[in-house]
Amino acid sequence: MAASLPPPCLAPSSGRRRAGHQGLTAFALLPPRCPLGRRHAGSSSGLTQPARYRWASPQPGPEQARSGAALMCNCVSPLLEARIHLAAGRLGRTGSPCAPPLPRAGAPSPQRARAGSRSRAAPLRGCSLLRQAPATPLPYGRLAPSPSADAAPPRAGTCEKNGDVKKRRSDQADIPDSLRQEAETCYRLRLPEDFYQFWKFCEELDPEKPSDALMSSVGLRLVGPYDILAGKHKKAKSTDLNFNIHWRFFYDPPEFQTILVGDSKTQYHMGYFRDVPDELPVWVGANEAKKGCVISQVGDNVFAAVKLFLSKRLKEMTDKKKIAILKDIDEKLSRTAKELGYSLEQKTMKMKQRDKKVVTKAFHGAGLVVPVDKNDVGYRELPETNANLKKICKAIVDAPTDDERLKAFAPIQEMLTFVQFANDECDYGMGYELGMDLFCYGSHYFHKTVGQLLPLAYRLLRRDLFAEIIEAHLDHRRREAPDQLAA
Repeated sequence: MAASLPPPCLAPSSGRRRAGHQGLTAFALLPPRCPLGRRHAGSSSGLTQPARYRWASPQPGPEQARSGAALMCNCVSPLLEARIHLAAGRLGRTGSPCAPPLPRAGAPSPQRARAGSRSRAAPLRGCSLLRQAPATPLPYGRLAPSPSADAAPPRAGTCEKNGDVKKRRSDQADIPDSLRQEAETCYRLRLPEDFYQFWKFCEELDPEKPSDALMSSVGLRLVGPYDILAGKHKKAKSTDLNFNIHWRFFYDPPEFQTILVGDSKTQYHMGYFRDVPDELPVWVGANEAKKGCVISQVGDNVFAAVKLFLSKRLKEMTDKKKIAILKDIDEKLSRTAKELGYSLEQKTMKMKQRDKKVVTKAFHGAGLVVPVDKNDVGYRELPETNANLKKICKAIVDAPTDDERLKAFAPIQEMLTFVQFANDECDYGMGYELGMDLFCYGSHYFHKTVGQLLPLAYRLLRRDLFAEIIEAHLDHRRREAPDQLAA
C-alpha cells in the first residue's frame, strides 16, 4: 500500500525508495528553512530544488573512504534516521546511512537500490563510507624512506634521526638529510625546496645566526621549522613540545604554517599555505593577527614573499643608509632566486590554477579546496552569505544576556542541521566552510561548535593531521606570541 503524502512540514529525505519497499518513500522532519525542498528521483511530491543547492549523490569513490568506526553515524541526525525508518515502515531496524543495518532472516542484501532507473542490485549511495583496514602507522621516532614528489609525509611524532640517506639532486640545498628529515618529522609536513634554499641564502648573509640575518635590516626573523634547522629545539627546557601550535597565531588555520615573523605590534607573519597535509604548499601567505583573520597571497615561494615585503619597505623608507642596505639585499635575493629558477611574481600561473579549484573564499580569503566530482558532490553552499553570517556572529557575541545569546544562536543551529544533511550526502565542504568561518570570527563563544565541525570535516576529507592541529589550537588558543621554544 502506498504511503500517504506528508504534511507540509515533511519533505522527502534524499528521495530514496528502499529495496522491498517500492511503494514507500522515506520522509524526514525538516526545519522551516531547510533547503531540502526539491524534486527527487522517485519522489511523488511537487517540490523543486533551489538552483544554489546541489544534491546529487554519486557512488562514493576511494577518496571518500574512511577506516574505523570512529566516524560512523556522525553524519546524520538521530531525528533524520528515526523519520526515515518511520516513513518507510521499518520500525525496529537500526542503522544509518553510514552503517547499514544487519539483514533480517531471508532479507535481501543490505545494499539498497534507488528508485527510477536504478536496479535492485545497485549499491547504497550517499554517505555510505567504505570501511577499510587502517594503514599501519610508522612507529613514533622513525622515518620512512625519503618521500617522492607524490608520496605522503613521514608520520612520526618525535624529532629523531633515522639514518636513511637519499641521493641529493643537483638543485637541492646543501643541508644534511638528517636535518631535513628532523624538520619534516617534527611537523609531519613536507617542506618545499625553496624553504631550504632560503636558509642557505640567509646563511650567506649571516653564517653565525641565519635566523636573524634579515632582522635588523628587513625586519623579518626565520621561525617555525627554521627553528629545527637552527637547533633551537635541542636547547628547549620543556620536554613536552607540541609543534602543531609552535608559532601558530590566533587566526592561523591548520592549513597555514608560519616560517617568518615581522612586526610584533601587528603580529605580522608569513607562512606556507597548503590544502592537503600530504602535499606541498600551494603558496606563501601573510597575516597580521592583531588586525584580523585575512590571509593574503604573497608568492608561490619564500623568495617571492620576501621580495614583495622588501619592495613595500623600500617605498616606506626615507633613511638613505637603510635604503642602500635594503637595495643590496634585494639585489642578492633577486639574483639567487633567478639562479635557482624561482619566480618572483606575486601571482603565478600555478596559483591561478589553484584558484580555479576553490569552492569558497571563507572569511580568511585564502579559499577552501575540497574534491568535487562530476556530479557536483563534495561541496554545498551555506544558506547565508558571508556578510549575513558575520551579522549573525556579531549578534551572538554582542548579546547582552545569555538568554539573548541563545536566541541569536538559532540560525547557527539551523545551519548545523543542514551540515548533517550535507554530510549524509558526502558534501563535506559545507561543514568545513561553516567551521572555518566560525573559527576565523575568533570569538570563544564558537569554540565548542568549531570543535564539533572542523575535526569531523577534516577527517571525512582524510586530512587527519589538520584535525589534530585544530584540536590542539582550540585547547591553546591565545593572542600572545605562540613560541613553544621560548625559555
